[in-house]
Amino acid sequence: MEQRISLITLGVADLRRSVAFYERLGWRRSPSSVEGEVAFFDLGGMVLGLWSREKLAADSTVTDGRGWGGVTLAHNVREPDEVDAVLTEAVAAGATLGRPGAPTEWGGYSGVFVDPDGHPWEIAVNPGWPLDSDGGPRLP
Repeated sequence: MEQRISLITLGVADLRRSVAFYERLGWRRSPSSVEGEVAFFDLGGMVLGLWSREKLAADSTVTDGRGWGGVTLAHNVREPDEVDAVLTEAVAAGATLGRPGAPTEWGGYSGVFVDPDGHPWEIAVNPGWPLDSDGGPRLP
């Protein structure tokens, strides 16, 4: 198996609401989305999918306990003021602020928003992972 993730699918309670949330963040839905069924967003080398939580659980052969699934998504930026700007934008789009931007114990700066379906997103500056011109992190 090659070392990569191609697609992350988030189970959502209300597809239209979730699509509207991500579109309010400025994301553009792929034409390969199926209206009312599934939405895809091209993240440049990876895809984010939004699909019915119930259908995703059944397809993934798991029981949905409705609790947090032990996963946090992350979006790295270059400067602390970008962290604060993204958090503000997400809250304006309908997210809940989980943790405001602040210096971290590992020398970075980060904060968290939670999307309308309870998926946490960390927005962070990590000085140990510089971003390339496309915004991709470069691990040492």
